[in-house]
Amino acid sequence: MPELPEVETTVRAINGFENSTLEKIVIHNRNLRWKVDKELEAIVANKKIYKISRRAKYIIIKLDVYSLMLHLGMSGKLRIQNKKDNFFKKHDHVEFIFKDKKIIFNDVRRFGSLHITKNINHHPLISNLGIEPLSRDFNKDYLHAICANSKLNIKKLLMDQKKIVGVGNIYASESLFLASVNPLRPAMSLNVSECDEIIKAIKKVLKKAIKMGGTTLKDFYSADGSEGYFKLKLNVYGLEKKPCKKCKHQIKRIVIGQRSTFFCEICQI
Repeated sequence: MPELPEVETTVRAINGFENSTLEKIVIHNRNLRWKVDKELEAIVANKKIYKISRRAKYIIIKLDVYSLMLHLGMSGKLRIQNKKDNFFKKHDHVEFIFKDKKIIFNDVRRFGSLHITKNINHHPLISNLGIEPLSRDFNKDYLHAICANSKLNIKKLLMDQKKIVGVGNIYASESLFLASVNPLRPAMSLNVSECDEIIKAIKKVLKKAIKMGGTTLKDFYSADGSEGYFKLKLNVYGLEKKPCKKCKHQIKRIVIGQRSTFFCEICQI
């Protein structure tokens, strides 16, 4: 599933469409994760795009009084083509048409979605989301406060989207390794100093992943065509029984919340 770095990479790839006029949206398949609003095409026709940003894993396209919300789902991706190109791929569901270019949303598994709203912050899919991990508000005091009142292990807490958005499975495992914290540690057992190390690690891992273009999908491409898979060198994720880069002990794989988790029993306490 595209995670925060992949979505951020995609947003940056299409930022050039800010201040452009969205001539129209062509929807080839309305049956995405949620059925696309039947009024959407009429509402957005010939509207100027003022800003393209990200909230959690949603791509936000600000128009006038309306905003579009696009979620890439499990397998979704965007690509940019010339407007006159008639090249079409299977599972191309939505086209955003501009003067000379078009952005195409392709989603094999159809878990992605497209919404239109007047108030992003009050939309039910966004209103209960947690803090952005790259924001200044995501700091040691915030993390320690939510850990102190939680019975979850730290890995589960980091992946709770109502508390922190966008720290997916890969990034949680990698961050906890850098912070030398065992993913099974009860969140409430962490002190402020350990929370500070986790915060620093999360920000470092996410920023590096964004710089490299993302890591989660083998066929992940940014909308501008640049490949993003595994340019980020991973320390533990997917490396079961491989030697730890710090101590040479074998990396262990366990399942937490139905997700594979990788860590070093020696280095992470």
